[in-house]
Amino acid sequence: MAELELDARQVRNFRLQAHHLDAFYGRDDALAAVGACGMQNSPPGAWEAALFNRVPACGAADRDRMLLEERTLLQAWSFRGAPMVFPTADGAAFLSALAAEGDEPWIYTRGIGLALDFLGVGFDELLALLEQVMPRLDGRAVVGKAALDQTLAAWMEPLLPARKRSLWNEPSMYGSPDKQTVGGAAVSFLLRPCSFKGLVVFGAREGTSPAFSSFRTWLGRPLEPDPEAARKLVRKFLHCYGPTAPGGLAAWLGCSGAQARRLWRAASDEMEPVRFLGKKAYVLSADRERLMASEPPQRELLLLAAHDPYLDQRDRAVLQPDKALQRRIWRTVANPGAIVRRGEVAGTWTAKKKGAGLEVRADWWDNAVGEQQVRALAEQYAAFRGLELAGFERG
Repeated sequence: MAELELDARQVRNFRLQAHHLDAFYGRDDALAAVGACGMQNSPPGAWEAALFNRVPACGAADRDRMLLEERTLLQAWSFRGAPMVFPTADGAAFLSALAAEGDEPWIYTRGIGLALDFLGVGFDELLALLEQVMPRLDGRAVVGKAALDQTLAAWMEPLLPARKRSLWNEPSMYGSPDKQTVGGAAVSFLLRPCSFKGLVVFGAREGTSPAFSSFRTWLGRPLEPDPEAARKLVRKFLHCYGPTAPGGLAAWLGCSGAQARRLWRAASDEMEPVRFLGKKAYVLSADRERLMASEPPQRELLLLAAHDPYLDQRDRAVLQPDKALQRRIWRTVANPGAIVRRGEVAGTWTAKKKGAGLEVRADWWDNAVGEQQVRALAEQYAAFRGLELAGFERG
């Protein structure tokens, strides 16, 4: 079979469908939409905006039912160390598949080096101590991330050598030394490996604060092992972000190149090479026909929030080829939302709550985008937030 050559338009059309953004989906599709590649929930509420853009009929009561009552959705620290919402049935793919093996570094733990050097202990030694106390989360909830860090640090302290305990309780070197100890800071990094091992999850929020408990307490069972977890994770990545390569997987997961290549091999028998953007890349063989069909989306214009999974594509030229415009879309901090037309980013937008209303400022560079279209989408977003559109300005 000849090697398929794909262009950006075909790939955008395909990815829109993979991300459930090509049409409006119904409530019955909510789990599939969330589970396509997971939904980041940082800042809090990001996953709700992402789901609204895919399944607008899925309201707050539906989200609470799935996440807090039926618990068919789960929130936990996942790839890149970020809080992610994903189907509970896919727990192994979004958690245990991320566990490091051999000499691979754990995701989102590089910064712990300062604390380890100060304490004079090794990473594996400290993680083993934390794992010893994690079962004490069973049957309880701890409100607030800072409280979780310090509670676990206090439980670990008696397990440390006596000469290390005073260092453990010294002020943190990472910021907020008046609120966090060195031990609390170390625990903060180690919570990601604990999450991947199914030892801690997010529970119901209390006011503005997140609550945390054990996987076993929240779901009534431990995280079940799945020998196909790595294959399932890579399959999700390839379906949502293909054509791609192992380097793209490493960037998406925030993991080392060695770990990405190991995970990649788990699904290599399901892939085939293509030519894309002048390079060799890979797609799922099962996706070949759909990529070639390249049907245009039913929805022409989207107003996506800053951390929507669709904007998490590592080959950003697919979404916007102009590098100067890329810098306006993906910033070092405080990314704006994106106005997306037929899969390509055509502008940016920001929103600010003011009283009982929402003020939206939008800016776009594609002349095919109409102001009334963007305003209508802004009104729909405000309504999703339970607000009225109090102001609309084109930057």
